[in-house]
Amino acid sequence: MDLTPGKLWGLRRMADGNGVFKMTAVDQRPPIKGPIAAHLGTDEAPWEEVARFKRSLVETLQDQSTAMLLDPHYAIPHAIDVLSPAKGLIVTLEDSLFRETKGGRLSSDIDDWSVAKIKRMGGDAVKVLAWYRPDAAPSVNRAQQDYVKAIGAQCARYDIPFLFELLVYPLEKDTHQTKDYVEMKGKKADDVLASVAEFAKPDYGVDVFKLESPVNAEDADGSAEVQAVFDEMGRLAGRPWVMLSAGAGKPEFRKVLDHAFAAGASGFLAGRAIWLDAFRAYPDWDAIRAGLEGAARDYMADICAMADAKAADWRSHPCYGADGAAFRPDDASFRQAYADFGV
Repeated sequence: MDLTPGKLWGLRRMADGNGVFKMTAVDQRPPIKGPIAAHLGTDEAPWEEVARFKRSLVETLQDQSTAMLLDPHYAIPHAIDVLSPAKGLIVTLEDSLFRETKGGRLSSDIDDWSVAKIKRMGGDAVKVLAWYRPDAAPSVNRAQQDYVKAIGAQCARYDIPFLFELLVYPLEKDTHQTKDYVEMKGKKADDVLASVAEFAKPDYGVDVFKLESPVNAEDADGSAEVQAVFDEMGRLAGRPWVMLSAGAGKPEFRKVLDHAFAAGASGFLAGRAIWLDAFRAYPDWDAIRAGLEGAARDYMADICAMADAKAADWRSHPCYGADGAAFRPDDASFRQAYADFGV
């Protein structure tokens, strides 16, 4: 993989000086909006309540993070002023409201939002989550593939890293069918691996994968069999990758990270494993803050120490060749990258 100046700069901004990603997700919408609305007995969570919690996340967790993942609905308008300019800024593009069909889920962008706008506002990377099942309807899979390809092309056009989150999900035929943002019960490792293999193709332009555990988090038991599945996922990714927590509990996600780091992951981009316990105190804002400043920060320190000790330097991934990730000024790719930029 060749790196253009913008992609190299953005990836460096997301990691620490040792090339390790320790990133916190603040872009969740249904997992925050849902409990607030349920507590208040309203159809929709008040904007101010959701935004207030996201601001607290930025204020309390950014010091230990190399980058923060923010959404344009709540986190950016209410917390961009407290985000340190020393931290990487990853911005969400996909809408949390997907379209469920008989054949599977269809993703789309947030209304009136784009790669170009993320670049213009100073984002260091574009994050997109796409739901994918290899056994979904062919028309659904083609639509999802085309969706991701178009974003990859736009990220190349605006020279900004593409961080791609990939999640399998239950189809209508599955026993545990749900629309919630939770790890799929009884997911098959083969579905996860086949999905990674598809989107690792160069057509999609993915720079960093944000991947789920190929086995249910509670099954990440340290065994050689589970490790082999993680190893295969890392091999198929073919580029730097990080782990997502998918709402796993703190002990379970720690075990997932052990497997992932042994398989070559370059860090994590996690949210609920870090802050969900504190959020459960809603609407007691004092208790939420105490939880974030206490147990959440303690857990963040723990997994950051794990990453420091075990995660792979993204710059040394084999995909960049023997010399590692770098921009080479004499490379014709510099001229090619900007020849048709159009601005």
